[in-house]
Amino acid sequence: SFPTRRSSDLKGLNLKIQPHKMTAIVGDSGAGKSTITKLVSRLYDPQDGQVLIDGVDVKDLELSSLHSGISIVSQTPTLFNASLADNIGYGACSSAYSMEEVKKAAALANCDFVDKFRGGFDTFAGAGGGQLSGGQKQRIAIARAAIRHPRILMLDEATSALDAENEMQVTEALENVMKGRTTLVIAHRLSTVK
Repeated sequence: SFPTRRSSDLKGLNLKIQPHKMTAIVGDSGAGKSTITKLVSRLYDPQDGQVLIDGVDVKDLELSSLHSGISIVSQTPTLFNASLADNIGYGACSSAYSMEEVKKAAALANCDFVDKFRGGFDTFAGAGGGQLSGGQKQRIAIARAAIRHPRILMLDEATSALDAENEMQVTEALENVMKGRTTLVIAHRLSTVK
């Protein structure tokens, strides 16, 4: 159990996530799906039981070390009123990322739309990413996750706010980034996972 209003939802939970594979957690709103991602990343600590990564309790890991190995792509990514390169580079484990790393992450995330902007990667995203469509914002967020080279990738309803065309492009980008990674997919509908 853990300190939230819905602490009873995950009582007695015993979950093993296979390394280098995708694990999906599907259920209704409020069932505790997103709470699992918060437990893995230590935004919450369980009051009882433990969360282990490779047999090590996450409480025994340095937070910076734990967080450097995890990337999260949420339903509504936060973009900054900065260049697209900076928005992607924000996910890097070090502030000394290169444009080559940014471009590789962007290619993996199907950010081909960046070349259509006059400023390319120097184009500003606008406040909250207001200069981009929903699908473009999501692909920038996926590139931000990819530049980190995470061991664990968590997708929290990452395609649920998109129309069918954008969902297909974003899904393809996610599949590129998921290859070889331990991936936890949170969704309301099983069709999203499929």
